[in-house]
Amino acid sequence: MTRKVRTGADALVAEDFARLRGRRVGLVCNQTTVESIRMRHLADLLSDAEDVELVALFGPEHGVRGDAQDMDPVGHARDGLTGVPVHSLYGDGLDSLMPTRESLEGLDLLIVDMQDVGSRYYTFSATMALCMKAAASAGIGVMVLDRPNPIGGALMEGPRVDADFRSFVGPYPAPARHGMTMGELALWYKDVDGVDCELEIVRMEGWRRSMSYEQTGLAWVHPSPNMPTVDTALVYPGMCLVEGTRLSEGRGTTRPFEQCGAPFIDPDKLVARLDGLAGTWGLFGASFRPCFFRPMFQKHAGEVCGGVFLHVRDPSSFRPWAMGVAFIEAVRDLWPSKLKWRTDPYEFVRDRLAIDLLMGSSAIREEWASGRSALELVRLAEADTSEFAAQRSPYLLYD
Repeated sequence: MTRKVRTGADALVAEDFARLRGRRVGLVCNQTTVESIRMRHLADLLSDAEDVELVALFGPEHGVRGDAQDMDPVGHARDGLTGVPVHSLYGDGLDSLMPTRESLEGLDLLIVDMQDVGSRYYTFSATMALCMKAAASAGIGVMVLDRPNPIGGALMEGPRVDADFRSFVGPYPAPARHGMTMGELALWYKDVDGVDCELEIVRMEGWRRSMSYEQTGLAWVHPSPNMPTVDTALVYPGMCLVEGTRLSEGRGTTRPFEQCGAPFIDPDKLVARLDGLAGTWGLFGASFRPCFFRPMFQKHAGEVCGGVFLHVRDPSSFRPWAMGVAFIEAVRDLWPSKLKWRTDPYEFVRDRLAIDLLMGSSAIREEWASGRSALELVRLAEADTSEFAAQRSPYLLYD
């Protein structure tokens, strides 16, 4: 497909880094930080650029080259290709998530360029927000190279995050599916949190909010080990909720989040239940296929799990957050004694359940436990997205 969208990184490369001349820069990056013609990594290009000094790289969750699994601590290192220091922004504690004052010394500018997936839980936007705070404290500017929201920029879903439940998977009061790009989120974060940093967004060219990722003409570079395809990104705003349970979200298989289940699940019963809910819930745009899978690591590693595989047929009508809630409710209805919430620490938080951090509060879980229909809760969440739609409007950069 002919490329229709030019990313912020492409714009920087096309101008031969003119706006960076004479500056000492740091780059927050991973394997997605490439220009889209020859797929060259921006770190390599900056290292060779005339009159630009690449001083340091900063690696988000999964690392600069994307080789670490989720929630695996990443250490500091020296990049084997450019030779510059790599500062990890995902270590073994909360204090490891933000650049230190020492790591920013000598920089004039911190550049952020990572492909996001359009879901609040995905930690790259939280890393960007923390980098903006650190840069403001250090008195240096931030430049965000914008990229498409791969699941579109029009639709929003899910409840917003209550103040007491903010975390690395919910740093600000956004819904699960926010419909914004990284550049737009940066502008919003700056105002929401009062971050006093000089901020420049290098905009895309040719991107429209209604675009599917395939329509951009850009190659998909997996942003993390468990985000192999755009289809994964489409289901992630809902099926990531399975991380808050003892069910397998398919990590340790080749198609995580698209297939979910557990050893005790009868796939045919689960699909029949979901088919029955589809009309009531409006679960259109996807088909449910009974499946079996054996995770090679993480939950239920080495065990055969029964479950469902989601085939997204129509992304424009598919509602992933509602789908995730329906999936959990269907399992609870069929096997009420076996659905358990995850209780181990999650993204450095020990005093709150993972499901509450993902949902943005404990209210949904508590209402659920009291017997309230999850469908009612999905409809209540629509009020949150309506409010957010009005709030985000001034920060949207694209038609």
